[in-house]
Amino acid sequence: MKTKILFIAACVCFLLASCEYDNYDAPSAKLSGRVVYNDAPVGVRTNGTQLELWQDGYELYTKIPVYIAQDGTFSASLFNGQYKLVRLSGAPWEDQPMDTIRIEVKGNTVVDVPVKPYFIIKNESYQKGTGNAITVKFTIEKVVESAEVKSVNFYLGEGILTDHNKNEYKGELDLSGLVLGQETTMTATIPEKMLKNGYAFVRIGVQSNKSNEYFYTQVQKISF
Repeated sequence: MKTKILFIAACVCFLLASCEYDNYDAPSAKLSGRVVYNDAPVGVRTNGTQLELWQDGYELYTKIPVYIAQDGTFSASLFNGQYKLVRLSGAPWEDQPMDTIRIEVKGNTVVDVPVKPYFIIKNESYQKGTGNAITVKFTIEKVVESAEVKSVNFYLGEGILTDHNKNEYKGELDLSGLVLGQETTMTATIPEKMLKNGYAFVRIGVQSNKSNEYFYTQVQKISF
């Protein structure tokens, strides 16, 4: 009998705890924004680079991962309150001496997170030539003086999520012809299966010797 009573008591406690857990409100606030350099969004590999959020004052003090989309935007559903936003290392930008940004989330809150990329790509253009040739023009500028260019690639994809890991074509630049701050030209070959589609998503990426991640141009859709 005693064992049965203890079992019933345990069940009641479990049910009460479950009810209490179910009665917690869902997050009603939203934090959104962009990772930017000179007020322009930074192109990245989708979910390749993260931010972290931390909220003080709670028993379970754990990180909240915030993934960055390919166009440099991010968003997270949260509770109202004070948060610490951390810019993580391993990204295509320089580690920040003060990597934590304090944010007050109240309702729909929008913030821009400034970063300093190792390199940036400017003035990109894509021109379909005869047959299956495409000419790509762009300019790479150094931002962090100690960085060196490790790789520059041109990507073609069938979807908007096109990057170094997800693409249908990758063309690599011969770095011996690269002059920083001056226009660079690449000629690539469009795969036959993409020509039949009549379109492709394109972007350019530059990798420094200080990170495994690329800085990318924004994805563009071109028609053939």
